[in-house]
Amino acid sequence: MKRLLDLLLAVPAALVLLLPAALLALLIKLTSRGPVLYWSDRVGRKNRVFRMPKFRSMHVGTPTVATHLLADPHAFLTPVGSFLRRSSLDELPQLWSIIVGDMSLVGPRPALHNQHDLIELRTEVGVHELLPGLTGWAQVNGRDELPTAQKVELDRQYLQQQSLWLDLRIVWLTFVKVLRSEGVSH
Repeated sequence: MKRLLDLLLAVPAALVLLLPAALLALLIKLTSRGPVLYWSDRVGRKNRVFRMPKFRSMHVGTPTVATHLLADPHAFLTPVGSFLRRSSLDELPQLWSIIVGDMSLVGPRPALHNQHDLIELRTEVGVHELLPGLTGWAQVNGRDELPTAQKVELDRQYLQQQSLWLDLRIVWLTFVKVLRSEGVSH
């Protein structure tokens, strides 16, 4: 049922957002050197590594670490990077990951391949069994501002309580938080 919902929402969303995505791609290309998409190695279900696309918001050569670990994240942003992150538009290409089955609309956010502490804690509580999501329970309860242990606890809560109703609630809360730019690392 969850996979069907993912496809029923992701495919039409991808089609509707095709033109705005093309305009964003052009804007990225015109304002910074390098590819439009950044393909990030992420940890998915059962700790399998997959390649996740995002619109590139950082300059080519930025270290591959979580944004909060960069000494001065703003120094690495492209001219449109701050806007892409604040609006969460950098996440649009992840609809592709949902369509091909690497991700779900709702689940724990996929860890970077080198976030060993997060991967280990998620594995200990069984969260690694879930498909990662474009959004999730931790996303709507603090997003980038949460410490790792708290993210994992929220992911564990989602694992135990997941349902269609909870997924729909998370999608709605995500929409509200994105409109307000709440909890985003710029």
